[in-house]
Amino acid sequence: MGGRYVLLCFFGSAGAEVAHQALAAVQAQRHLFDDAKVSFFGVSSDPQDQQGRVRQSLPGIRFFWDLDFALARRFGAVLPADAVADQRPNVYRPFWLLLDPMLRVLFSAPLAESEAVLQRVASLPDVGTHAGMEIPAPVLVLPRVFEPEFCRRLIGLYETHGGGDSGFMREVDGKTVPVYDYRHKRRSDMHIADPAIRAEARERIERRLIPEIAKAFQFRVTRMERYIVACYDSAVGGHFRAHRDNTTKGTAHRRFAVSLNLNAEEFEGGEVHFPEFGPRSYRAPTGGAVVFSCSLLHEAGPVTAGRRYVFLPFLYDEAAAAQRAANNRFLGAGVGEYELITRGQPQAEPQAVEPTPAGTSAEIGA
Repeated sequence: MGGRYVLLCFFGSAGAEVAHQALAAVQAQRHLFDDAKVSFFGVSSDPQDQQGRVRQSLPGIRFFWDLDFALARRFGAVLPADAVADQRPNVYRPFWLLLDPMLRVLFSAPLAESEAVLQRVASLPDVGTHAGMEIPAPVLVLPRVFEPEFCRRLIGLYETHGGGDSGFMREVDGKTVPVYDYRHKRRSDMHIADPAIRAEARERIERRLIPEIAKAFQFRVTRMERYIVACYDSAVGGHFRAHRDNTTKGTAHRRFAVSLNLNAEEFEGGEVHFPEFGPRSYRAPTGGAVVFSCSLLHEAGPVTAGRRYVFLPFLYDEAAAAQRAANNRFLGAGVGEYELITRGQPQAEPQAVEPTPAGTSAEIGA
């Protein structure tokens, strides 16, 4: 939800008069909630509301069913028993909460102040100017990581061997599993199997990119995950909607993502965008990379003409490698286990073990 204002309404039950008035006020200002600038989320803890008393209305208006009061407790809408004079549990304190495009709290107000809250929402500045100035994303754009000839070799590998559907990771029943949904992501990936070519790619990353990460972010990369050439094809609407790269236990070890363009002059669209930091997008030149924290919300825009070829590794360190190994027990079917391999400390070269398509592991690295 980053990149837009979010208005949360903890109303508890639409059967309460103050909640009824608040929701009616939202409907009266329906035009404010378009999912582009502002989104509304109502939070109900009353099962009767699910029977049609309130309904989502897309775009812009949605509801959370918080029947166990988990959200209400987390956000302070339910007061702890020791804060209530008669010690009653689940005493509801309905209120409004407005978040800025970086998902930080702008203000809160009692639910009865609906008119003032919606007036403030109506006067919000555009998301790109909410700070009063442009906010550049904290990313590193680095040219000349791969030379053009090496880029063409990698593209040639893809064109020779082809790619397969690229999914994304989700937590399902406590396990990290791959999910495929073309509405969220449409991309094809080719895993580089040739050890010599992998070594060439790794050497360039080590010499030309890792020292710059140390300089810019004071982080010492020692390991690299994935050797893939990915293709966003305009013929099928190649894209990857807003996401973060480390939100599951199977991906929590990832520290930096690298988006290294292999043919920047041969496609249109496809820029990398960081919604929480405004509308600016980033497009590295051929052989150049955009490097950023895996915690940043980001998206690859639709490729509108041609094919975008890109090399997409993740980088991390020894502490994250130990975390990755410890999280093997949370990997679901289709995700190969990680084998932690050490060759003494400190390690000068990135190493990784990647799952093969069959889900097994093999050592990769120096």
